[in-house]
Amino acid sequence: MARKTRVHFPGALYHVMVRGNNGERIFSKEHQKRKYIQKMAKYKKQFDFKLFSYCIMDNHAHLLIQVEDTPLSEIMQRLQQVYTQWFNRSYGRTGHVFQQRYKALLCDKENYLLQVIKYIHFNPVTANIRQGINYNWSSHVHYIDSVDDGLVDTDEVLGIFSKKRKQAIKEYLQFMEQEPEEIVLRDFREFQPEEKMLPPTGIGIQSRQISIDELIEKVCSQEQISINELVRKTRIQKISDLRKAIVLLSEKHCSVTNTLLAQELNLPLSMISKIKSGVSKGTDYVQEIIRCFEERISE
Repeated sequence: MARKTRVHFPGALYHVMVRGNNGERIFSKEHQKRKYIQKMAKYKKQFDFKLFSYCIMDNHAHLLIQVEDTPLSEIMQRLQQVYTQWFNRSYGRTGHVFQQRYKALLCDKENYLLQVIKYIHFNPVTANIRQGINYNWSSHVHYIDSVDDGLVDTDEVLGIFSKKRKQAIKEYLQFMEQEPEEIVLRDFREFQPEEKMLPPTGIGIQSRQISIDELIEKVCSQEQISINELVRKTRIQKISDLRKAIVLLSEKHCSVTNTLLAQELNLPLSMISKIKSGVSKGTDYVQEIIRCFEERISE
């Protein structure tokens, strides 16, 4: 049976996982990890893709790649092939180095970029590696240090937190310092061979869909506040919490982009990403709004 053709379009974002054949430790030595990163850097320049995150473990690796004109299949074929040739030549062996075809998820960048980066950077933590989040062989160091070797594209991600780099790094670290169990990504360590969109996280099966306008109207009515008050520029905590609750409820009840959400709520696009990723949490009132809304629609 022929393999399904992988989805390709310029700007597509993929969470890629490669694993050693039969679980072999193909990256167990530092020079092996370094060699794989060097080859990755080479093809990044050649194929002009973006690399937002990586983590090289002993027997597998995670990459978060945004492609442009060159399909992911061509990028990974070159990378895997050249590393296989080097590995076999170095150890006087033949045959497969990697387990079958690489696995990949086509990700919804607008909604889940931060969550996937956090998932990848937390791999050493979940594996109980002594260095934890400061593991030497992940891209986390590129986000917290002034590492500008062109390998990891950090500017776009840090820009979600703040336009000022120092403040952005501070907020990124606060995001990453949350305990592992607070990561809301579903467990997708076991990948499917075919591409699929990363599903909404933390809320469960989709219920009846409503428009974002209807959601805003219902929440405002529930909390006895006007829509004009909701979208007015203000620092009042109650209004901030209402907006956050609407953003979180929209993940389950609406089919709406972050861009449209930002427009409807009069919020910066970066704030929508912060709310969905858990960077901006709000008070207990946010969960109370959500609970009341869910109870009403279930009646």
